[in-house]
Amino acid sequence: MYRLLVADDHPLFREAMVAVISRGLSGSETLEAASLAAAIGVVAQHDDLDLALLDLGLPDAEGLSGLAQLRQAAPWLPVVIVSAEQHKQTILEALNLGAVGYIPKSTPRDALLAALQQVLAGQVYLPPDIMRGSQPGSAAPPPTPSQLASLTGKQREVLAHMVKGESNKMIAYRLDIAETTVKTHVSAILRKLRVSSRVQAILLASERDDAVR
Repeated sequence: MYRLLVADDHPLFREAMVAVISRGLSGSETLEAASLAAAIGVVAQHDDLDLALLDLGLPDAEGLSGLAQLRQAAPWLPVVIVSAEQHKQTILEALNLGAVGYIPKSTPRDALLAALQQVLAGQVYLPPDIMRGSQPGSAAPPPTPSQLASLTGKQREVLAHMVKGESNKMIAYRLDIAETTVKTHVSAILRKLRVSSRVQAILLASERDDAVR
């Protein structure tokens, strides 16, 4: 059973999220908060939370400052942003601040549940359509040509699917290879791009369209 926190100041949206989670994640418990202060209070009382879903428009937090404060208050708690904001730069900055996912509020129910299950399984979720787009600006420098040249063709394929926010299991399915093989490729990608985490690799590659072609 999972225990999640939905922090959003709109009662109807919280109600809808609770309904989706209860139907899609059987046996789960969902707590609610209408402000950042209330969310931090809930977290302080429940150290067994599995995930927090955080809106960027809370009345006592401006933009990503709420994420930064929640991460500082509970660095152990995975946080996913659920927001109407869909700019790629905002998504990258959220990941850079420690979010493990970013779900637009326009996401269909089935896709939302799949995203939650992916994050709860320990993977990062990014909105594929937005991450495929190109926008100026960056929260991290793009990989150098020499770093990219060191990737094999298969590693580039794996990296392309990573940028779309796909899990190792999904990448294995799409490329028709074993999940253990995907893990090996991911480890090699991190080493060659000189980064220490999957999120950092995604941040780098998503800023350069030709990095994964």
